[in-house]
Amino acid sequence: MLFAQVEFEPQYFESEETYFMVPKFSNELKRKEGTVVELRGYYIPFDLPSNSLIISRGPYASCFFCGGAGPESVAEVIFKTKIPKLKLDQRIKVRGKLRLNKSDVNHMSFQLVDAEFVE
Repeated sequence: MLFAQVEFEPQYFESEETYFMVPKFSNELKRKEGTVVELRGYYIPFDLPSNSLIISRGPYASCFFCGGAGPESVAEVIFKTKIPKLKLDQRIKVRGKLRLNKSDVNHMSFQLVDAEFVE
C-alpha cells in the first residue's frame, strides 16, 4: 500500500502544548500529491462536516482510532457535496486528489479532496 511508505516522528506543537506524531512522507508519496487516487476501505463514523468522512483500511474494531492500526491506515475524504448516510464498517470506494498534511493536527495525514464515490 502506498500510504505505508511514511514514517512518523514526534514534534512538539506549542499551540497544543503537547507532542504529536507527524508524517515524514516518502518521495514517491510527494510525487503523488495533487494526483487523483482511489481508495477502498471501511467507513468509520466521526464528527466531521457533512461532506467529509474517514475511510480505514481495516474495520472499526481494528482501525487506527481503536488502537489496532497506525495513522497510515486512515484517510480523510472531503467530497464535493454532502455524503449519503452510511453504516459503520460499510465498504466504500472513493476517488479524489491526494493532499498530504504534515502540520494540521486536527486533520488526517492523508486527505482526498474534491472526492466522489466510485461504484
